[in-house]
Amino acid sequence: QVQLVESGGGLVQAGGSLRLSCAASGRTFSTYTMGWFRQAPGKEREFVAAINWWSGSITRYADSVKDRFTISRDSAKKMVYLQMNSLNYEDTAVYYCVAESRPRAPPIAMSADWYAYWGQGTQVTVSS
Repeated sequence: QVQLVESGGGLVQAGGSLRLSCAASGRTFSTYTMGWFRQAPGKEREFVAAINWWSGSITRYADSVKDRFTISRDSAKKMVYLQMNSLNYEDTAVYYCVAESRPRAPPIAMSADWYAYWGQGTQVTVSS
């Protein structure tokens, strides 16, 4: 089992930045991919970004956040980060940290069904 705890959410003005953090614990040695999803009120949960855990060299982003968000990880600290810049109202959502231990090819899945481990979520609210 892998436990995930998010932090760093909050209220920010449009155009501002936030950095989300996710602390992983438990059987993290078996982790293959970690990432972020988000869910806005009345909308389905959607993929934001993900990264392969061991090398951190493979990342994938949703088109809506590409060039604004950056995912990174610190394997020694068992942390995953999401740096969010140029935030806009459409980024308002609960952001969930996710992890999965199964390898796959291509290495990063964008489907929520693929990820077995989920955090409780952290609220990000962007005011216009």
